[in-house]
Amino acid sequence: MQDNETNRPAAHSADAREGKELSDPPRAPESVVPENAAPENAVPASTAPENAVPASTAPENASPAAEVPADGGGETSAAPAEEASGNGSVACSQPAADPDLRYGSFAQVCKGGLLGFFIGLAIIVPGVSGSTVAIIFKLYHKLLYALGNLTRRFRACLRFLVPIGIGVVIGFGLGFLAIQKLIEVSPFTVIALFAGLMLGAYPAVLDEVRGERKSAPRVLLFLAGLAVPVAVCCVSVFVVSGDRALEGLQIWHYVLFLALGYAVAITQVVPGLSATALLMLFGYFRPLMESVHLSYWRENPAVFGVYACMIVGFVLGLITFSKLLSKLFVRRRAATYAVILGLALGSILTMFFNADVYAVYGAWAAGAPMALDLVLGIVLFFAAAALSYLFVRYERKRGKMLS
Repeated sequence: MQDNETNRPAAHSADAREGKELSDPPRAPESVVPENAAPENAVPASTAPENAVPASTAPENASPAAEVPADGGGETSAAPAEEASGNGSVACSQPAADPDLRYGSFAQVCKGGLLGFFIGLAIIVPGVSGSTVAIIFKLYHKLLYALGNLTRRFRACLRFLVPIGIGVVIGFGLGFLAIQKLIEVSPFTVIALFAGLMLGAYPAVLDEVRGERKSAPRVLLFLAGLAVPVAVCCVSVFVVSGDRALEGLQIWHYVLFLALGYAVAITQVVPGLSATALLMLFGYFRPLMESVHLSYWRENPAVFGVYACMIVGFVLGLITFSKLLSKLFVRRRAATYAVILGLALGSILTMFFNADVYAVYGAWAAGAPMALDLVLGIVLFFAAAALSYLFVRYERKRGKMLS
């Protein structure tokens, strides 16, 4: 006790000297109280916490008022700050935010319906790719997202897909009732028309890789993509003999139709793949087209099992493969488009060498009249290519204006 009492005056004198030294240069008027002046009951300097920040340095480390957490203060406010900065760095490495799937105008809705129309035609006309049209319309990645995330964002994805679905029904119906009949009458002319449309649209696919570095692996991927439709076409023309029946099916047939439905879905989301060519490869294109008739349904009701398996496989393929393709575009965009470029070009080339057109070449070689079909087909090919390319250029200019 005596030691404490003897040391107390020394402590007060030290504090007084320290306060005098701090207040000397310059001396503040007596009427003005400094902001950092300690109250009378302040804790002596010798007992202040070791990690206390001096008042003169506080403004340098202070955060703006907008960044201070509502419950901030002391060490507890540092944790939210670190957490926020951590989230910021993670967000940079995460994929982009969900796209806006709303149509901006009625014209955009019509564009979605036209996209669906070509997707419906792609099931009927060999070589036609609805996905290529989606690239022209700048709807391709939105289409993949909507199909792959239908279960996660059901309402938004469904609103986006409804106009496309209506277009698919119209395109398939028109293709089945009219264009398929025209193909039977003049296959070369109709195929030339759609080949021209696809060739004119090809620069839109090239735009997706414009400026990308060319490398040996990407060239090999392009050639591999080019070889796929060529190989499918050659097999369907030279190897497959005749069509397969839809009667007397076994269990494994229905498993095959489930897989075929999945494969057909892949052809609808990958530019350059043809559902018609795929079904011709397995010998089921004509039997499936001819089965859509009331009389056939009465005689062979088991065909509805075939339809059901293909629909289930088709839906599963759209959802799962669209999501996989979206991930590939995020991680390996240039390489994925290298394959697509090959697929699209190979599909255009093989449109003039599928089973239907090959039969026409055989008839011409046997002496059948060919002048009218050949001339009309060439004219339609170049006219369709020019029209399609003009539309691609229009979409380019429109995209630059919007950006």
